[in-house]
Amino acid sequence: MTKVVVIGMGYVGIPAAALFADVDGFEVTGVQRRSQRSGWKIDWLNEGKNPIGGDEPGLEELLQRVNKKGTFKVVDDYSVVKDADAILIDVQTPTDADHIPRYESLREVCQKIAPFLKSGALVVIESTVAPGTTEHMVKPILEEGSGKTAGKDFFLAFSYERVMVGRLLYNITDLPRIVGGTDQKSTELAMELYANIVKAELHPTDSLTAEVAKVVENTYRDVNIAFANEVAIACESLDVDVYRVRELVNTLPNIPGNPSTNPVRNMHFPGAGVGGHCLPKDPWLFKYGLDKYGKFPFEPKIIIRSRELNDWMPIHVIGILEKALKEQGKELAGSKVIILGVAFLENSDDTRNSPSLTFYDELKKRGAEPMMHDHLVREFERPFVKELDGLFNDADAIILVVKHDIYKDLNLSSIKESMRTPIIIDGRNFYDRKNIEAAGFVYRGIGKPQ
Repeated sequence: MTKVVVIGMGYVGIPAAALFADVDGFEVTGVQRRSQRSGWKIDWLNEGKNPIGGDEPGLEELLQRVNKKGTFKVVDDYSVVKDADAILIDVQTPTDADHIPRYESLREVCQKIAPFLKSGALVVIESTVAPGTTEHMVKPILEEGSGKTAGKDFFLAFSYERVMVGRLLYNITDLPRIVGGTDQKSTELAMELYANIVKAELHPTDSLTAEVAKVVENTYRDVNIAFANEVAIACESLDVDVYRVRELVNTLPNIPGNPSTNPVRNMHFPGAGVGGHCLPKDPWLFKYGLDKYGKFPFEPKIIIRSRELNDWMPIHVIGILEKALKEQGKELAGSKVIILGVAFLENSDDTRNSPSLTFYDELKKRGAEPMMHDHLVREFERPFVKELDGLFNDADAIILVVKHDIYKDLNLSSIKESMRTPIIIDGRNFYDRKNIEAAGFVYRGIGKPQ
């Protein structure tokens, strides 16, 4: 029996643990703090229930199956590590207001498991970290706390998940996996472990290269979104529809047989803000690792400016709203503004780094009366409602921030009648402008002629 311990029952830890528990010959124990906020997950998972909201194909059935098999349980006791052949660490690694990584959870977990590490155990960091963290922070903590030597008495690797809410299982099993050990034997053992659940290709490397690959992968997307956002703002000024521009730009194909001579264009979508656990922080993790462990100083200007632009997009959208209100003889201060969506992604309950927080706080700061809605979210830092009934009464504007399916079929005529000022700001190109205007609304969108 191969015994695996997965620490952290979140969007990464739960599907990873369940997939290993479904492999013949594996026994998996999840470790979760019994905190006021997350302790309920222990009981849910031990009953075979799925604590992750939204649409996650196959996850509920998988959890029920491994529960019935008796190969997956969750506890709040770190001593279970003493019998583990492999330990996966899946705790949050956010950045603070100064963009410095907060490794309290990662440090605490490493300190707690170190005394229990058995000889030959493999530890894998799956949490996203700044380049150099596995070698320079995790490894010394584990060695000091265990009295063992990495690469000899126990083994250590970094291997990141490419999970995305809405397709957690698929991304783990069907996307290529990067596996980076702090030494050759650690890489080999981690490759053997992941071969049990990953159907796609496994790519071996060292831990530092794997850490860089992870943050660069998400930084690449962040920069591309920033480019789309910058083009969208330019299109607003030029009175051109950025979505038509994007459509035309992306008609450029690769040349068969020699794509590098004319590489395909894939302009991303602009939007009302970038959220999630990864994109808002991974560029800062990249910079932090570079500043701390780089051999010479270098300032990644494009990456940082892109991140700042994406953070600023909710402010730009509020500017669009303020102008639309003035055209209707209204001021932003005192206006009731409905924010549709609290999660960062459609049909999900994941609120990590949601731009809706910026919308709410900025509107409050400017004297408006924001009200947020999300039917999937369990809790959030700011007040929100889960029901649509009565939400739009006496409202002056609606900002669509998240493309939840529930917002597709709103009764526009009824909503218009209940509002004081019928304005819709479409932050995701979700609605057909003609339909919205035909219903009597003022329509505004990012990258659209105003």
